[in-house]
Amino acid sequence: MKLKHLIYSLVLLSLVFTACDLDPQVENTFGDDSTWSFPDYAEGVLLNAYAAIPSRFNNYDSNFLDVATDNAVTNDYSSNIYEVATGGINPNFNPIGNWNSAYDQFRNIHLFLENGLGENVIYNISDEVADQQYRDRLKGEAYYLRAWWGFQLLQEFGGKTATGKALGYPIVTETLTGAELENVKDISRNTYEECVERIIADIDTAMVYLPQKYSGGSNITGTTGLGRADDQVALALKSRLLLYAASPAYQDDDITKLNGMGFFSVVDEEEYTRKWIASASAAQEALDLVGNVNGLDEGQFTDNNTPNEFIWRKYHNDRVLESDNFPPLDYGKGYTSPSQNLVNSFPAKNGYPIDSPEANYDPEAPYANRDPRLELNVLYNGENVLGDPLETFVGGRDSKEKNYSATRTGYYVRKWLALEDLLDPNNLSSQHHYYVLFRKTELLLNFAEASNEAFGPLGIGEGNSMSALEAMKMIRKNAGINNQDYITSVAESGTNEFRNLIQNERRIELSFENHRFFDMRRWLLPLDEDVNGVRITKTGADSFSFEEYKVEERPFHQLRDYYLPIPYDEQIKSDLINNLGW
Repeated sequence: MKLKHLIYSLVLLSLVFTACDLDPQVENTFGDDSTWSFPDYAEGVLLNAYAAIPSRFNNYDSNFLDVATDNAVTNDYSSNIYEVATGGINPNFNPIGNWNSAYDQFRNIHLFLENGLGENVIYNISDEVADQQYRDRLKGEAYYLRAWWGFQLLQEFGGKTATGKALGYPIVTETLTGAELENVKDISRNTYEECVERIIADIDTAMVYLPQKYSGGSNITGTTGLGRADDQVALALKSRLLLYAASPAYQDDDITKLNGMGFFSVVDEEEYTRKWIASASAAQEALDLVGNVNGLDEGQFTDNNTPNEFIWRKYHNDRVLESDNFPPLDYGKGYTSPSQNLVNSFPAKNGYPIDSPEANYDPEAPYANRDPRLELNVLYNGENVLGDPLETFVGGRDSKEKNYSATRTGYYVRKWLALEDLLDPNNLSSQHHYYVLFRKTELLLNFAEASNEAFGPLGIGEGNSMSALEAMKMIRKNAGINNQDYITSVAESGTNEFRNLIQNERRIELSFENHRFFDMRRWLLPLDEDVNGVRITKTGADSFSFEEYKVEERPFHQLRDYYLPIPYDEQIKSDLINNLGW
């Protein structure tokens, strides 16, 4: 039976949310009748589904999710994310999953759809046309937000089971009645494919009502709507969704088979390829709408005007990122230590991997002539930070020998931080920061990956404007790498080799954007690679030696580690089938 409903984790409350911005506040003085009579309060119920989306990248117990991957480690040993990184996830402890939050927001969305669009709620009392346009937009936003929270559940809890079936989450499309709440044992997880179809249906419905893009001075479709869903945002979500839906970890056993940690085989090539074709088409459709892709630069980290690269974003004006991640000497906690593994993944400036002779890599000057994105993501020894060179060498002022909270790997994170003196206790200040939910370059990466799987590196699918190779060339050119000889030679070697290149490019481009954790799992990449750092020894006035060493093990050796467990509380309520190995 295809289930429509799910018991919510919290008791239904008669709460009303004010709607003056996207951060609604709880107001307890009104009952349900008042909620659905005043437009601000009615809209506020829906806006809660926006407000529940995190507002910063380091939202995993004050850490980036990258610290639970081979990209980085944290020195915040008491944090939940450190427990995740060292193998602590179980059905009773999963700080990555948003099960309860997602179903709470489904509740808010359904309450709004069922009560907030009625004739008794008037959003513009003086203009019937504008009133209808506004309620149409809100309807589109509600369907989009249901798709967004559905994808969160699919990303976090979708997976194969011991039966070989790929399952998603229990689909819910309306609020529950009291009688339905009594039959929780009837609840079951929908198939992964059914969840994908439900989310696509919600996206398609949303696009009937949403504006294509917020621009101009209109109160309904103008720039004051930036941060809300529009067609660009909806298509970006569809692109990400179909990329996951085509990935090998989320197919039934009659399409892909897990053969061990880091290995899988394709059983049904036709069906497998069909999904990648759909993924490439979705990415192309999104790219056609969003327009030029210019890439990311550090000026966008704190730009008060939403950069062209950002499709959907939230923002925060504070110094939290800096407080959590600046070196201790600069009044920070130094939580995030990028790994030597990540640093090694950045190619030379000419595009060749550093282990290639053509890279002209100098191990005694390891940061010279590298991909410009290395400096965009990582602070390394000798780099200027707040007016002084960073000293992560043994005994240097930013090293572990000088401060227990200093870097564990020889590196500090750079991406998204304002390199400004915000933390001086005598002159504390704040800066504008973004939490980017969708970037245009992600769409190019989605397209390159899907097109490579469907048509090979050089093929161009029907309706597509370029090949996977051409998309990769665009990404690298935007990043400041003009020599395309290496990726061209890899493309000529075939799909498998080009897949490896795309996966590495995605790792580089989307580092510290919380993608790597899920990317490794959907592609069934090895999860047990040790996380390494660099031990830098000063050998002269301006000379150093560099030695790579193990910092932290990743104890993920079982197939179950590719999937997160369904929460124990939900299992005992309704006997939900858990993911493989849990």
